Amino acid sequence: MPEGLKPFRINVPEADLMDLRDRLQRTRWPDREPVDDWSQGIPLAYVQELCGYWADRYDWRATEARLNDLPQFRTDIDGLGIHFLHVRSRHTDALPLIITHGWPGSVVEFLKVIGPLTDPSAHGGDAGDAFHVVCPSLPGYGFSDKPTEPGWNTERIARSWAELMARLGYSRYGAQGGDWGAAVTTSLGQQDVEHLAGIHLNMPVVAPDRSTFGELTDREQAALASLAHYRDRDSGYSKQQSTRPQTVGYGLVDSPAGQCAWIMEKFWAWTDCDGHPENVLTRDELLDNVMMYWLPATGASSARLYWESFNIRNLEAVPAPTGVSIFPKEIFRTSKRWAEKRFTDLRYWNELDKGGHFAAFEQPTSYVDEVRAFFRLVR
Repeated sequence: MPEGLKPFRINVPEADLMDLRDRLQRTRWPDREPVDDWSQGIPLAYVQELCGYWADRYDWRATEARLNDLPQFRTDIDGLGIHFLHVRSRHTDALPLIITHGWPGSVVEFLKVIGPLTDPSAHGGDAGDAFHVVCPSLPGYGFSDKPTEPGWNTERIARSWAELMARLGYSRYGAQGGDWGAAVTTSLGQQDVEHLAGIHLNMPVVAPDRSTFGELTDREQAALASLAHYRDRDSGYSKQQSTRPQTVGYGLVDSPAGQCAWIMEKFWAWTDCDGHPENVLTRDELLDNVMMYWLPATGASSARLYWESFNIRNLEAVPAPTGVSIFPKEIFRTSKRWAEKRFTDLRYWNELDKGGHFAAFEQPTSYVDEVRAFFRLVR
């Protein structure tokens, strides 16, 4: 085992689970919303139903066991303990791949894709597409440490990920991400080009090219409309987390119902779910992800990444070989010609017909196909 890595297992004290159930049963609920849809936020009846299931029927120990079946580690990088999954392929020529989640996601998002990525021949694929998979928890998220000083923005995280891959002995690797994971992966594509085979993104951050505004395609017009919707109707959470993360953290860390509602509203808004998140993800899967915030009490620390990074306007060119997969219900859906302005070695582009912001979680088969398709070009 490389020096500085410590094996890690999740072992949540039973007292913490009892405390969760007690808090859920004692929730002080707000009054019902005076509308018959989600326009004022997640409906009271659904949150009560979900939290009742969480308290009485949800089985954390089953998910804990699934995670503990995978090799997990912690290592100190730049003064911070980082938790990560590291699942090596049985194929010795596999390409190392670091996959980064965002908010309000976690490493739980990738549990359905780790097997096909690491052992494709056991999942109907080709051994030549194998990866050694590394899935870290962002600083302040999951079972990584919470930063105690300012400065942990996406660029610093990217430097830490480059150090992590070097520490694991990987001199050449790929990187993949969406949401904040896309920002971290993009920064890797600027900072560690010499070690990267390439980067794959499912939410590339690209400014609309104003020089094209006189001849916009239908997709580009839709992209601008989605940006306007996000700005006007969907970005309140980011304004709060990027300006006052500590304030919102008190409620999120103290109230499981509050933490659950804060996250679940985004799974309704950002998944390709035909109006209800449980149309695409099971109730247990949704709560598995919420638990990655509730158990380690990361409501404030995860929100601080917005304070650190949301207003950083690094839109400089990215020279690393790049692949992009655009899922139709993604928050930001740029166009290829806009993306080519920033990603100067864009090797792969595909626009899919199903899926949303949490691509690996929602559409694992499509996600795996996309990752394989791009990295075949750069292996």
